[in-house]
Amino acid sequence: MGILRTDRVSGLGGANAIKGSVFFPYVGSGSYFHQYQQIESDDYAFGTGNFTLECWYYMSGDGGHTDSVGNIILVTSTPQITGDGSNGVWLGSRNDNKFEARVHYASGSWNLSMTSTNAFPRQTWHHLAMVRSGSSVKLYVNGVEEASGSSSSNISTTTALSIGAYGGGTSVNTLGSRGITGYVSNVRVSNEALYTAAFTPPVGELQKLSSTITLCNQSPSDVLKEETGKTITLYRKTLDHQLPLATRFTPNSPVGFSTTTDVGTQFGSTFDGVTTFDSQAYMVPPGGNTRERNRGRGLILGGATGSPSTNTDIIKYFDVASQGITETFGNLTDPDGNGRRSLASVSSSTRACTGGGYSHGGSPGTVKNIIDFVTIANTGNATDFGDMQNTAYAYAPASNQTRGLFAGGYQPNNSAVVNTIDLITIATTGNASNFGDLTVIRRALAGLESTTRGVFAGGTFPALHDEIDFVTFSSTGNATDFGDLTDARDNVRASSSSTRGVMAGGRDPSNTNIIDFITIASAGNATDFGDLLSAKLYYAATGNKTRAVWAGDGSGTNSMEFVTIATTGNAVDFGDQNGTAQHYNGCASDSHGGLE
Repeated sequence: MGILRTDRVSGLGGANAIKGSVFFPYVGSGSYFHQYQQIESDDYAFGTGNFTLECWYYMSGDGGHTDSVGNIILVTSTPQITGDGSNGVWLGSRNDNKFEARVHYASGSWNLSMTSTNAFPRQTWHHLAMVRSGSSVKLYVNGVEEASGSSSSNISTTTALSIGAYGGGTSVNTLGSRGITGYVSNVRVSNEALYTAAFTPPVGELQKLSSTITLCNQSPSDVLKEETGKTITLYRKTLDHQLPLATRFTPNSPVGFSTTTDVGTQFGSTFDGVTTFDSQAYMVPPGGNTRERNRGRGLILGGATGSPSTNTDIIKYFDVASQGITETFGNLTDPDGNGRRSLASVSSSTRACTGGGYSHGGSPGTVKNIIDFVTIANTGNATDFGDMQNTAYAYAPASNQTRGLFAGGYQPNNSAVVNTIDLITIATTGNASNFGDLTVIRRALAGLESTTRGVFAGGTFPALHDEIDFVTFSSTGNATDFGDLTDARDNVRASSSSTRGVMAGGRDPSNTNIIDFITIASAGNATDFGDLLSAKLYYAATGNKTRAVWAGDGSGTNSMEFVTIATTGNAVDFGDQNGTAQHYNGCASDSHGGLE
């Protein structure tokens, strides 16, 4: 199953950003999109003529093909159950980081098989194009010819297109061979040689040309669906017009195909001769930047791995709009090599800053006053930003587009709790300054935000607290009483839309699964929202303007769960963190409730 991702092809940046992608996770079996038409079609009957297969492709850092070569795009004459299929063309990704192109499989072998000269880095977007012009077949990577060969093989009637793996037929157990782990965007199949020499890859949304057979792309119309998923369109030559394939983005719903033989409920939605298909498994999300789409990137920074005394400097990231695993982003500055937990993180739409924390388990440990920052759109290691006012941990974070606040905190070296609120300007490196004080001195409290207000809730010292405070970002000064939580507790984790904040879990004094909510603009006591899937302590929270996501906990789980902030109810499963679970860590987002 391909999962619709919304900000993956953002590495090119700005106006040149490619408009989204589909994630294909190879997790023991190939996950893929497969089009098997029940109606006879000559769409891919290239004959001995010209053709172009092209797309943008991002191989994850994990690699993980089903075989030595994973399928990116395959057109083939039959809905294959096993084998490479006959009478087709294939563009693939190799485990040695090279790319491969093949033409016309018959009698147990390919007429032409060629491999790129160079290996290409993972976790980077690459434009791929396989082109036949006359008998000349060329493989281009990023507009540069990487391999060439000759094949005049006749590609006769074909009926299937596979992306991300190949499969089909009537047996569930044999689906998804040669799967990839990576992202695919802007697939276009044409019966024309679009590139015959070195070229500059197209970085915008691909367009329908007169020679276009299939275009996996996003409709540029219907602005009202910018936040929830637009109509997905597929151009098919035989129908000679654009067909709406889906109306809404529906994460984690079953997708697949239908054949003359039922393959069971594992593959719920259909891609049949009428081209009906679930939007989740298709290309491409709405245009515009992440903030406008409310579908941002979440970061999990530092934390503990397995036990509180084993800390990490790893930064992970994931797409808030899509269930699935996290990926490695980079590392904290980590000057002593011991990692950090109990961090607090603030963010604008472009930058995340994380402050404080300590290295070793127990108390007092090695406490830090470090502030690091990363550019959220660009994976890589953190850079030094400046220092906090205090050497402490267990702050509460809140931020809008310009300002980041860190409230409260604990100084185990002198057993002190602070009630100060630190202030940084996120776009400008430098040391934190004083913003004001909390209404009540405490540590291990929650932070959330709207564009105008920062809110701090719960905490402990010397006993558990239910107080909720707020400040106005634009005006330095002491916090004001907002109301109370439904239950006094510490280590609550929170996220927010621009209007509502949700605060979940924590200790009261035992671990709890409570989720409270407030309307940020209106002071008053919190109200019950629903429940987490399980009681949680020492976990992480982030989100975008529509979703709150919680990850890990002190027991070492790597699970993640989420709620839709606007709709009360219990949390549901989101996916898992990659690797060993992280907990008690700092989180940030490029589209949270404090952003415009």
